[in-house]
Amino acid sequence: MTRKIILSFCVLFSITVQSQALKLKEIMKGNAFIGEQPENQRWSLDGQKIYFDWNPNNELGNRTYFWKNGLSKPELADQNEAAFSKLDFKKSSNPDLYYYVDKGRLFSYSLKTKKSKKLYQQSSPISGLQIGAEAGVLYFRQNENLFQFNSNEGSVIQLTNFRKGKGEDTSKEQESFLKTQQKELFQFVRDQDDLKKWNLANSKATKSDFPKPFYYGKYNFGSLKANPKGSFATFRLIQDVERKNEKMELFITADGYNEIEDTKEKVSTANLLTTKFGIYNVAKDSVYFVNFSALSHMQDVPKYLESYEKSKTIEKKDKLIVVQEPMYNESGSLAVAEIRSQDNKDRWIVSLNLENGTFQEIEHQHDEAWIGGPGIPSNSYGRGTLGFLGDNETIYFQSEVTGYSHLYSYNLRSKAKIQLTKGNWEVRNVTLAKDKKSFYLTTNTTHPGNRNFYKMDVSNASMQPILTKDGANEVSLSPDEKTLAVRYSYKNKPWEMYFATNKVNTSLKQITNSTSHNFEAYAWREPEVITFKAQDGTDVHARIYNPDTKNANKAAIIFVHGAGYLQNAHNYWSSYHREYMFHNLLTDLGYTVLDIDYRASDGYGRDFRTGIYRFMGGKDLTDQIDGKNYLVKNLGIDNDRVGIYGGSYGGFITLMGMLTTSKEFASGAALRSVTDWAHYNHGYTGNILNFPETDPDAYKKSLPIYFADNLQGNLLMLHGMVDDNVEYKDIVRMSQRFIELGKKNWSLSSFPVEAHGFKETYSWVDEYSRILDLFNNTLLKK
Repeated sequence: MTRKIILSFCVLFSITVQSQALKLKEIMKGNAFIGEQPENQRWSLDGQKIYFDWNPNNELGNRTYFWKNGLSKPELADQNEAAFSKLDFKKSSNPDLYYYVDKGRLFSYSLKTKKSKKLYQQSSPISGLQIGAEAGVLYFRQNENLFQFNSNEGSVIQLTNFRKGKGEDTSKEQESFLKTQQKELFQFVRDQDDLKKWNLANSKATKSDFPKPFYYGKYNFGSLKANPKGSFATFRLIQDVERKNEKMELFITADGYNEIEDTKEKVSTANLLTTKFGIYNVAKDSVYFVNFSALSHMQDVPKYLESYEKSKTIEKKDKLIVVQEPMYNESGSLAVAEIRSQDNKDRWIVSLNLENGTFQEIEHQHDEAWIGGPGIPSNSYGRGTLGFLGDNETIYFQSEVTGYSHLYSYNLRSKAKIQLTKGNWEVRNVTLAKDKKSFYLTTNTTHPGNRNFYKMDVSNASMQPILTKDGANEVSLSPDEKTLAVRYSYKNKPWEMYFATNKVNTSLKQITNSTSHNFEAYAWREPEVITFKAQDGTDVHARIYNPDTKNANKAAIIFVHGAGYLQNAHNYWSSYHREYMFHNLLTDLGYTVLDIDYRASDGYGRDFRTGIYRFMGGKDLTDQIDGKNYLVKNLGIDNDRVGIYGGSYGGFITLMGMLTTSKEFASGAALRSVTDWAHYNHGYTGNILNFPETDPDAYKKSLPIYFADNLQGNLLMLHGMVDDNVEYKDIVRMSQRFIELGKKNWSLSSFPVEAHGFKETYSWVDEYSRILDLFNNTLLKK
């Protein structure tokens, strides 16, 4: 007993390694210990300054700094300049003139004079600023309606007149005995009625050019957008239904009284809602809706339903879809839109004829699991890569049809489709160049764990390497595209800001130095990114932290990252920076640590991304076991002294590992873990497991709570009590199962003020000291 106490105390407060003693209470401060890194880089409109948000002095929050040629180090921007740098500027056809909205007011800005001019201000704020095809004409939204601002004429015109509800009751007044009697008895009443009818007839004869009201009932109204000519407006209606949210109780409050908050909706077919895509014709002052029943595969039934007897009696009907706001070419003569099925298994791209309310199908993408990947959001209400090239008749988009997300073009007149990028790698980000004949691409061409930067000409699809060094490059182009603002990091080097000339194989000039002296005093490991074969033959990538041979204790810990679709076995600084430092601490103690990009992780293509379809805790868990077997076979790890831990999805996998493969792991720490996917949110869960009402088998085999009776190893569960993502209720339900089953080798640590992502250092320290104690007490030989 004495030995355990001494060991825990030494680990928590001072482990002498390499050049500095790592302290858990210090590394759990996160960026306050590492140094706050710059983020959100952007250029001034004239391209002379790079702005970014930064906190080099460890203040309570970030402030805006700038750097320009000639400065030896960044300088703090004043508050007005900082606020101005964050505005969303719209460039007009006049190269000197920009427009923007600030606090609901419309402004213009002249590059030449460096001055802003307020153009429009009312008590009702405006939003959704668009630049029209005609010079000086703008469009914006106000009070759910569309307005045209003509700076040439100084006029503001309301183009639409949408209103919630059913409108005025136009039904005839019901006759009654008394009303009939009054008309029979009194000439005065008859005269008044005649006058009313005469006035009404004359008012109808006088035409008004103000748009007549369109009442959209109880639907939710949104996505209102004008075409560049201002001749049409498109909008979306979504069925308004009363849905039940989870309730979360807050125990630690300022006034001492408990509070109840709504959090999220559970996964359910009840969240699949009818939507309508509408068009308002300004000239005709009329509204009509587009019928998309002719879309290909519109009535296809998902294959998973074939495993259920009831599928034989399913009535075929149109899929529920969501239509995104259209994209227009520069003149507004052509419009395209992205359409998604609400089960996220289909994606269409169509060209729209707004005049006729018709469409032509350009592209159909289908995935029996779910549509997603870089440039193709997995949310049916999200927008993917889609735009027009400079010829104003060719569009570009991304598709995973080859198994990896690549860039394609399609000419609306010739109908020629071209694959612009190819290979077993992904296009991560797409920026159309100023000439609209080339792209700037972020890819993982050189390694799945890199983020490289290229320029590609559309004419020959040749890719010119600009930044290809191992690591990650987040690039912002200057307005003239001659220079780059780059946020770069490497495995053991946090993010810093750099400047570079836009040329082939350019070099970076460092602008910021963010890391603290305490962080720099330790020689942080550069974990090797390895690959091993999973049992189905798939290559799986992982980060490995190897201890010095003389210090190795033959025990190992497997870390499971969260989010599912996330990458952590990469060559750049991890968003799991506390865990990275904790893994260095563990390695100093002699542990081998393996951090696996298991099935469904980001960066490895479509098949890897959808590898957990209909079975969470399937291949994603066997990848952890295959990683363990790699350690046992190749590094001499003791098969009986392997632990596992992770948070969120990583906590779920930890539970599945401890409960469905109970002999594989001696101990596990499950942080903020999902215990029952039927209680998780709709968007994420519905993609992977479909819906509890339609695919109950997928849920039953994917829920840790169903396997609680199998617990054998030592399990520590840790959860924030105000978690509005994975509710505290999840872990309470699991605890009740363990109690009812008479299980003893588990414990629960609750954190009263913490949500899904912990904020307070004292909570982090408490949490990770418990995790460390668990592994020290269960994996080390006594």
